[in-house]
Amino acid sequence: MVGFAVDECWQLTKGHIHMQASEHLAFDLGASSGRAVLGRFDGSRMEMQEVHRWATPNEVEGERLYWDLDAVWGSMQEGLAIALKEAPDLCSLSVDSWGVDYVPLGSTMQTLRRAHVYRDPRSASGEVLAWQRVAREELYSMTGVASHPINTLFQVLADEQMTPEVYAATCCRLLIADYMHWRFCDRFVAEMSLASTTQLLSANSRSWSVEAMKALQIDPVTWPRVVPSGTVLGPVRDIPNVAVIAGCSHDTACAVAAIPADERSSWAFLSSGTWSLLGVEIPTPICTPAAMEAGFTNEVGYGGTIRLLKNLTGLWVLQECERVWREAGMNFDYTELLDEASRAAPPVYTIDFNDPQFSTPGNMPKRIADWCRERSMSVPSERGDIVRLILESLAEVYRTTLESLSTLLGRRFECLHVVGGGSRNRLLNQWTADRCGVPVIAGPSEATALGNLLIQAGAMNRLPADSSVREVSAASVQTETFQPNQSGGP
Repeated sequence: MVGFAVDECWQLTKGHIHMQASEHLAFDLGASSGRAVLGRFDGSRMEMQEVHRWATPNEVEGERLYWDLDAVWGSMQEGLAIALKEAPDLCSLSVDSWGVDYVPLGSTMQTLRRAHVYRDPRSASGEVLAWQRVAREELYSMTGVASHPINTLFQVLADEQMTPEVYAATCCRLLIADYMHWRFCDRFVAEMSLASTTQLLSANSRSWSVEAMKALQIDPVTWPRVVPSGTVLGPVRDIPNVAVIAGCSHDTACAVAAIPADERSSWAFLSSGTWSLLGVEIPTPICTPAAMEAGFTNEVGYGGTIRLLKNLTGLWVLQECERVWREAGMNFDYTELLDEASRAAPPVYTIDFNDPQFSTPGNMPKRIADWCRERSMSVPSERGDIVRLILESLAEVYRTTLESLSTLLGRRFECLHVVGGGSRNRLLNQWTADRCGVPVIAGPSEATALGNLLIQAGAMNRLPADSSVREVSAASVQTETFQPNQSGGP
């Protein structure tokens, strides 16, 4: 059995009950760290408590880079144990994660290999093979997803070329959060929002694109059934009173679901963290040549909505700089870096950090210096100058992306909602408002975990009948608004 309707599943555990107060557990898995967040819903607000946090380990083996998902699973078990002590009446849990990476499973659901890290360059060979089998424009019209070397389909084709024995033995592929749901309750599905990151789901039908798979010579049978966000899968193995919910398995979908936006206004969103995802929520996908040329992707959101967005390099570049500086023996905290950046002179140029040379781990300060020298531009020498250049460059790409989105849709935006860890960066928020020329509404920084918890509450019928996830989010958090500099910004 590979999935249940909400009522069918919950009757398997302790009966489908209707009460507003409830406790839920969100596992928010990120590429750098994971955490277990306990949510207590009192009927109108969701309060959150982080009960466990861990680093997301990866390992290098030869030229390959893998996630250590067994270690992550162990940390999740620790988080669940802590949560049950804090909340003995816990009624559900759900996992969200980054997209595109997956675990291939064999005929008896055994793991055939560890999951590759999306930054492993192996997928480049899969991209070459893909364009030998199908035209880029044709694939976009089928799926609505922009092509990036990290996408799942390129990883699958890399398997075909580099590990044909694994490829031939694969009977099922589970993306990261869906894999963890399977480990919790023995039920394997592809949650819709996470499946939409593969470039193999049709944005129009919200189901696997058999047409695309046939063109790419990928067997559709190797993918599990697609289920909508908020599907209750069944009870946790050995804990029958706790339901496993495939909420929004994709972290960005969770974050956007929790944006406390006024639905009457015209707003765009920016999920700001290691990656920046800037876009808008729309009812139907836009799979036109113009959308493809502009680099926009159609991913599925909560309630079957479409997140028309662009994937951009985010604070990854700054994070890599921090790592290099610390390894060189420098002692500082994040506040110090921002103070130094605030005192630095505005840059006379910006860098497009979406350039592939900035996409892999390495000495990022040196790469920035090399980029400047190659273009006969002044090289930032002080740490504060480098940090300001990074932040201003991000703000500039947000401006150009927002303008491109506005042109594509034929409308202007009244504000930009920024959520995720980057929403705490007040300098970046202000410089983004200045460059974009619209108010930036920052928060919640914990939007992903909040969205995960609220979707669980909705799936368990705990939200008030007259309230949406977004309305409960607005009642649960505080935001800060940054007005654009009327002089036009830096």
